[in-house]
Amino acid sequence: MSTRTKGFLYGAIAAASYGMNPLFTLPLYAAGMSVDSVLFYRYLFAVIVLSILMKLQKQSFALKKTDILPLVIMGLLFSFSSLFLFMSYNYMDAGIASTILFVYPVMVAVIMGVFFKEKISLITMFSILLALSGIALLYQGDGNRPLSTMGILLVLLSSLSYAIYIVGVNRSSLSNLPTIKLTFYAILFGLSIYVVRLNFCTDLQAVPSGWLWADTLALAILPTALSMICIAQAIHYIGSTPTAILGALEPVTALFFGVLLFHETLTPRLIVGILMILIAVTLIFTGKTLAKKMGMLLQITKK
Repeated sequence: MSTRTKGFLYGAIAAASYGMNPLFTLPLYAAGMSVDSVLFYRYLFAVIVLSILMKLQKQSFALKKTDILPLVIMGLLFSFSSLFLFMSYNYMDAGIASTILFVYPVMVAVIMGVFFKEKISLITMFSILLALSGIALLYQGDGNRPLSTMGILLVLLSSLSYAIYIVGVNRSSLSNLPTIKLTFYAILFGLSIYVVRLNFCTDLQAVPSGWLWADTLALAILPTALSMICIAQAIHYIGSTPTAILGALEPVTALFFGVLLFHETLTPRLIVGILMILIAVTLIFTGKTLAKKMGMLLQITKK
C-alpha cells in the first residue's frame, strides 16, 4: 500500500469516526448531563485507553522539553474545538452543526496560504465563496426559522480551533512524535480545561446508568482516541490540507445518525447547503488536478 493511500485511508477513518460524536453525545445530554461532564469523561477515558496502548507497545512517556509547550497548545486547541462543538448541540441539530464544522478545511487552506505561503488558486477562492454560500443556506434553518446565531458562532469557533490544530501538528516539532504518544499528551493537556470548568471536579455529574457508561466509553474511543490517532497519521502521510478535505465524511456520518436515530429533519434548502459545502471542499482537494487538465486542454486547443 502506497504512502498516499495509507494517508487517505487514515484520513477517511478519522473523519467517519469523528462524525460519530452526536451518536454518543446526545443520549448523555438527554439524561441531563452537562457539556463539561460529558467532555470530562470523554477525555479521561481516552487518556486511559491511550496509556494502555502505549504500555502495550512499550512506548516511553518521556518528553523533550521543546515538545511540552507545543503539546499543551495543541491539546488546548483540540479541547476547545470539542467544547465549542458540544455546546453548539444545545442550539441546533447535531447533524447541521457537524456540517457547518466542515468549513475547517477551507480555514486550513487559508492558514496554509497566508502563513506558510501555499498558493491559493482561483479554484480555492471559488470554493471558499461556495462554502460560505452553503453556510448561508444552512443559516436559514428548517422552514422559515433561522438557526441560532450563537450556535453558528460556536461551530465556527470549533472549526477554527480544529483547523489550527491540524496545521499545528503538521508544521511543528510534534510531527516527529509517535502518533499515540502525541495523541495521549494532547488529550491529557486538553482534559485540564474540563477539570477547571468543573471547579476541580466538584461539579462533575455521575453517569446515570450502565448503558450510558458504555456510551461514554464509546465516545472516548471512537470519535476521540481513534479519530485523533488517525488524524495524526494522515497528516504525517499526506499533509494538512488533504487530511482536512477528507473531513467530508464527518457531516455525512453525523447527518446519517441524526436523521436515522434522532429524527432530525432535512429540508431541500438544507440539502442544497450541505451539497454546496461538500462540493466546495472537494474542489479544494481536486483543484490542482483540475488545473493541470484544464492547462492540457488549452494547449491542445492552441495546437
